[in-house]
Amino acid sequence: MMKFRFRRQGNDPQRDKIKQELFAFNKTVEHGFPHQPSALNFDPQLQLMAIGSKSGAVKIYGAPGVEFTGLHKDTAAVTQIHFLQGQGRLLSLLDDNTLHMWELGGASQDGGGAKRGVVYLEERHAYSLPGRPGLESCRYIHYTHTPSSLGPVESLQEHPQLPGKILIGYSRGLVVLWDLSSRNAEHLFLVLSLNAIWCPFYCLINSHSDGGYSVWAVASGNPYTHQPVSSTIPYGPFPCKAINKILWRTTRSGCPVVVYSGGMPRASYGDRHCVSIQQDKQHVTLDFTSRVIDFFTVHTTDPEHEYDDPSALVVLLEEELVVIDLLTPGWPSIPPPYLAPLHSSAITTSCHIDRVPAKLWDRLAIAGKSQGTHSPHRSWPICGGKNLAPPPKQQDLLLTGHEDGTVRFWDVSGVALTPVYKLSTAHVFHTDCDLNDDPLDPRNDPDTQQEEEEWPPFRKVGCFDPYSDDPRLGIQKISLCKYSCRLVVAGTAGQVIVLGLSDERSDHMIDVSTVDLLQDLEGFTWKGHDRLEARANPTPFPPGFQPLVLVQALPPASVTAVTLHAEWNMVAFGTSHGFGLFDYHRRSVVLARCTLHPNDSLAMEGPLSRVKSLKKSLRQSFRRIRKSRVSGKKRPLTTPTKGCAQEMSSKSDRFGEEVAPVQRRIEPRSADDSLSGVVRCLCFADTYLRDGTHHGPTLWAGTNSGSVYAYALEVPGVCVGSGRVLGEGSVEAVLGKEIQLMHRAPVVSIAVLDGRGKPLPEPYQASLDLATAPDMSNTHSVLIASEEQLKVFSLPKVSAKTKFKLTAHEGCRVRRVAMVTMYSTAQEDYCENTLVCLTNLGDLHLFTVPALRPQVRYECIRKEDISGIASCVFTKSGQGFYLISPSEYERFSMSAKVTTEPLCSVQLDRPLESQSRRTLDRDSNKSFKPGRVVGRDLMSS
Repeated sequence: MMKFRFRRQGNDPQRDKIKQELFAFNKTVEHGFPHQPSALNFDPQLQLMAIGSKSGAVKIYGAPGVEFTGLHKDTAAVTQIHFLQGQGRLLSLLDDNTLHMWELGGASQDGGGAKRGVVYLEERHAYSLPGRPGLESCRYIHYTHTPSSLGPVESLQEHPQLPGKILIGYSRGLVVLWDLSSRNAEHLFLVLSLNAIWCPFYCLINSHSDGGYSVWAVASGNPYTHQPVSSTIPYGPFPCKAINKILWRTTRSGCPVVVYSGGMPRASYGDRHCVSIQQDKQHVTLDFTSRVIDFFTVHTTDPEHEYDDPSALVVLLEEELVVIDLLTPGWPSIPPPYLAPLHSSAITTSCHIDRVPAKLWDRLAIAGKSQGTHSPHRSWPICGGKNLAPPPKQQDLLLTGHEDGTVRFWDVSGVALTPVYKLSTAHVFHTDCDLNDDPLDPRNDPDTQQEEEEWPPFRKVGCFDPYSDDPRLGIQKISLCKYSCRLVVAGTAGQVIVLGLSDERSDHMIDVSTVDLLQDLEGFTWKGHDRLEARANPTPFPPGFQPLVLVQALPPASVTAVTLHAEWNMVAFGTSHGFGLFDYHRRSVVLARCTLHPNDSLAMEGPLSRVKSLKKSLRQSFRRIRKSRVSGKKRPLTTPTKGCAQEMSSKSDRFGEEVAPVQRRIEPRSADDSLSGVVRCLCFADTYLRDGTHHGPTLWAGTNSGSVYAYALEVPGVCVGSGRVLGEGSVEAVLGKEIQLMHRAPVVSIAVLDGRGKPLPEPYQASLDLATAPDMSNTHSVLIASEEQLKVFSLPKVSAKTKFKLTAHEGCRVRRVAMVTMYSTAQEDYCENTLVCLTNLGDLHLFTVPALRPQVRYECIRKEDISGIASCVFTKSGQGFYLISPSEYERFSMSAKVTTEPLCSVQLDRPLESQSRRTLDRDSNKSFKPGRVVGRDLMSS
C-alpha cells in the first residue's frame, strides 16, 4: 500500500539562491560536420562561408571560433543559399518552396547578459513562393530582380565586376545577357547547355553533357553568337559524364586556373566523386569518398585588381569539407580548424580529459603535425569575423574511439573542435587487408603510387572512410592518465592495449599476455569471432603513443569496461564473462574473475555471431510478461483517490512541507537473465576495505546483475594505511566484499568518497600536490549507482547510509553517471561536488554528494534519441557532449559559471540593429544565445 510521509521541508530561499549561482542549463555549440549538407555559399567581402543542410539548418563560419547557427521552423531541406555580399544578410531557399532572409544583427544593450559588440543570427523575413513545392517551381534564386518571360529559367549569373549584367540560362539552351538598367536583352547565345558562368574579359564559359566545356565571347555589334571561341573535352574522346559546375580564375602568370566537377569517363570512372584542377600543364583530379555538393575559390574580388589570383579551393562534400592550397606547388590540403569529420570512421566510444598538462599537450601537438600531408605553410583561408570569447583557462581533450581501430584526439578547449592527433591500433595486428610491410613507408601506400601512370591523374583527398578492414578492430573503451602519459584502449575482440607516449619513431615487438576469464569453466564454448593476431616481427611505430603490452582477454568478447591506475601500474578490464587485473609493469596477470551465470549461454555467442538464439530471447520475454501478470494479481495496487491526493496537497501547503512522491513498485530482475555477467564498471580506490584502521589499494567491479565485487590489493612499493611500504614481489588480490543489490539492477557506476564525502583524487594528483589529499582520518563511503537507484554505503562495514530511488520516484532508469564540480558565480572560492545522472528519458538529474538530495532536473536529449543518450559524456566542470548525428556533437553546460559558447563580431557595411527593436522576442520566450538562433515563421503574401 502506498505511503505518504511528510519528511521533506519546504523551499529554502537561501538554498534556492545558491542553486541559481551553481546550476544553469544551456546548449551552447555544435561541434563537427553538419549532417547531410545540401547548399554552400561564400561572401568574399566578409570572408564568411554558409552551409545549409537537409534538416533546415543554416550555419555560418569564419575565422576559428566565429560560428553562427540558425534553424528554420519547418524541417525542410535547404536547396540554395546566397549571401548579399558585405551586408551580413543571407537568403535561403527550401524544398517546400519558401524563401527566407537571415541577418546578422547586434546584441541588445538593455540587459539580459548580452555583451557589447556580439553579433547574432536571426531570421528576418520569410516568403512562400507560388507554385508547387520542389525544383520545378523555382530552380534558381537571385537577390536581383530578373525577367522570366522566356520559359523555365535554369541558371542565373551576375557579372562579378559589372553589377546589373546578368546571364539568364533557359532550359532549351538559350542564354540571354540581360541589362537591368535598360531592361533589355543585349546578347543572345545558342549554347545548347544549361550551365553558363562569367569569365574575365567579358567572356562566358559553359559546360556540356558530353563532359566538355566551351568559351564564348561577347562580340560587339552582333547581338547573336552561335559558335564558341574554343571547346574542350578534358577526358575525351571516350563518352564522359556531364560537367556539373565549372570555375575559371585568372592569375598573374597568364595561365588561368580551371576547376570543374564531373566530366569523368562514363564507362571506367562514372561512379567517382571528383573535382579537377587544371593550370597550364598541371592537372590533378581530386578523388573523394563522398558526393560533391558544391565548391568555390577564395580569390581577389576587388574591381581594381585585374586578376583573380585564387589562393584556395573549398569543396563541400556530403561527409566532409576539403580545402586545397592553390598557392603551394602540388596543391596540398589545408587542415581545417573546424568542421572536422568526426565520423570519418563510425564513433564507438568517447572520453573527455580536462586540464591537460602543457607538456603532454605539446608532445601530442608535435606528433600530430608529423602526420598526414597537409600544407604546413598556409593559414585557414576563411577568416571573416572576430572571436570575442576570452582565451580558454585550460586545455581540454575529447578522445573518440572508432570502428576502424583509431583513437582521435580533439581540442575542445574552445568553440572550434580541432584535430590534434590520431592513433591507429591496426598496425598492432595482422588483418585481412594487411600489406605486411612498413606502414610508415609511403612507397607501400596505394594512394601515393605514381600518378603519372594513371589517367585521369587521380589523387585521393579527404579522410572520410566509412569502411573498416576488420570489425574486430573497433575501439570500445578508452582510459588516459594525463600525468604519466599512459593510455589504455580496449576493443571488440577482447584486446586491451597499454601504450606510452614517445617522441621518436620506434621499431619493436609487442609483449602479449592472455587472461582466461573462464578459468577452464566446464560447459561453456565460445561461438563468437576469433581473436586478433598480433604481429610476430618488430613493427615500426611513428612518434606518439606506442604500444607497450597487449593483454588479450579470453574468450575474445568485446570489452565493456576498463580503468587505469598508472601510479600502481595496474589496468583492469571487463567483458561479458568477467573481469581481469593486469600489472603492466611486471607483465603479470593478477586476477581473473568469472561472472557468468549458468544460464548465460548468450554471452558465449559474441556481438558478431550469427547463431544467436531467437527462440530463447522470445521465451524469456514471454516468461517476464507472464511473471509480471501473476505478481500483479497477487499484489493488488491501491492508489489514493483524487480527493485524498488533493487533501494531502492542501495539508502540505498549509504547513509549508512537501509530500514525498509516490513510489512505483519495482519488480526484482530474474537471476537467470541473459548477459547478467556483463561487467558494467570498474574502479580503483585507496580506501578502507578489510578494517577501519588500515587503508590500501582496492579494485571494485559492478555487473549487469547488480553484483559488486571489492578486492583488496597488495601492490609492492605502495604505502598502506600504517605507513608501511610493501616490498618487492608480485601484486596480490584478495576478495574483501561482495554486495548483491536487492532488485539485481545493473550497476552503472561506483565511486569511493573520502572522510569529508568528497571523491578521491586521480592518480598522481595528491602525490604531485595538484589536488588536496583525501581525508583518511574519518570513515570512507562508497556510492553505487544502479539503473534504478543511487545508494551510499559506509566502509568498511558496507552498511547503507542514504539512497535515492530514481526509478521508483521518477519512472526512469539511469544510463550515465558522473561526479562533477560546480563553481559559484557569486563566490570565487565556493564549489560543490555534484552527482549528475542521465536517464533513459534524456533528462539530467543533479544530486548533492554524499547526501543525495535532488537539486535540479533538466530536459537534455529527446527520449527517442537512443544513440544520443548512449553517446553522452560529461566533463568534470559540469559540461557534456552527445551525438546529435553521426557527425556532430552537441555541447551543453549544467554550470552557471563554466560555459563554452560562440561570442563573435562581424564588421558589416550597414549599421547593426539592436535585438531589442526586433520582434523575435515577442514571438518566442527563448532568449538568444551568441551564434545561435531559433527559427520562426513570418510568411506573407
